[in-house]
Amino acid sequence: MSEQSWLNLEKVSVLALEQSAYGMKILAQILRGFGIREIHVPKTVGEATAIASRFPLNLIIADPGFDDGKGQEFLRWLRRADQNQNRFVPIILSLGHSTPASVKLARDTGANFVVAKPYPPKTLLDRILWVARDKRPYVEVGDYVGPDRRFKSDGPPKNVKGRRENDPASAPVQAEENAA
Repeated sequence: MSEQSWLNLEKVSVLALEQSAYGMKILAQILRGFGIREIHVPKTVGEATAIASRFPLNLIIADPGFDDGKGQEFLRWLRRADQNQNRFVPIILSLGHSTPASVKLARDTGANFVVAKPYPPKTLLDRILWVARDKRPYVEVGDYVGPDRRFKSDGPPKNVKGRRENDPASAPVQAEENAA
């Protein structure tokens, strides 16, 4: 039995921010094909803000070009909105033009994952599954609010004090003996 055969996404609530109406139709059709029934489709950042403030969400799929390029601003606002119930909801950013700079900007915005357009439905489903299983904690460090960028939990480097409460203590470096 494949993973997709037992996965039930019927009760998942998604906020979808897409740059074009045509792109939104395609995204909504893909999400409905996964069994997702609650898809919020705002036309402006103002509508997106109202939805994020009113409804509990399980996932955001966002194009940073949404609403004349204001999608990135919305995501920054959401990650920093202390009282918002959706502050730490997983975010998959879909980029039409994925340069290293745009991926870095997406990461710095607090996105959990980035996918490049055009993507096949299976790729999007794989990313949804990945963020659903991701156990990294969310952190607030300086201007950054989002998932911990570290994928390993090996703790800090040797002889370096950890910056987080749950970092394991690091073992001191052992001096190497000279063979001579």
